[in-house]
Amino acid sequence: MEAKDRRTRVTKLFLVFLRIGAFTFGGGLAMIPFIKREIVDNNHWIEEEDIVDIFAIVQSVPGVIAVNSAIFVGYRVAGFLGSVASAIGVVLPSFIILSVIALFFSTFKSIPVVANAFEGISAGVTALIVSALLNLRKASIKDVYGWIIAACVFLIMTVTDISAVYILLASAILGLIISYVRKKKGW
Repeated sequence: MEAKDRRTRVTKLFLVFLRIGAFTFGGGLAMIPFIKREIVDNNHWIEEEDIVDIFAIVQSVPGVIAVNSAIFVGYRVAGFLGSVASAIGVVLPSFIILSVIALFFSTFKSIPVVANAFEGISAGVTALIVSALLNLRKASIKDVYGWIIAACVFLIMTVTDISAVYILLASAILGLIISYVRKKKGW
């Protein structure tokens, strides 16, 4: 990739993740549909199946999902500088907003309009997370075995406090076992 093209991509990554960071409330899971739309649909930097794999990877490593996603995508699109630009872009709006809120927090929380707005935002974030789930299921759950694993993980996550890392590792092992058995049996 030539230098001018790399600079253009780095700048665009920064601006895309700045916009994602500025207009997404509710954390990393709520950002998933926006990241997918910008990276896969609008800019065509990464294929849909690859973005599903990226989301799986960034959720299984320590750190904030949004920042991990930005770093991973930025690196795939424009190397090290892309990862730095994406990370700064996604973090900068929150840093600025939280700095301002920290200055005036006690005043903000007692204003009924602000409390009601945050209640509405929470409901909207829930809808965004469900939307991301519905959009990503097509690319990530390909057969009945995938649905069984997904259902089991859902049940385990709702009734236990087992770390998501262990559940993802168990899912990976189960996927490998199913793949091995299917290959061996010729299914």
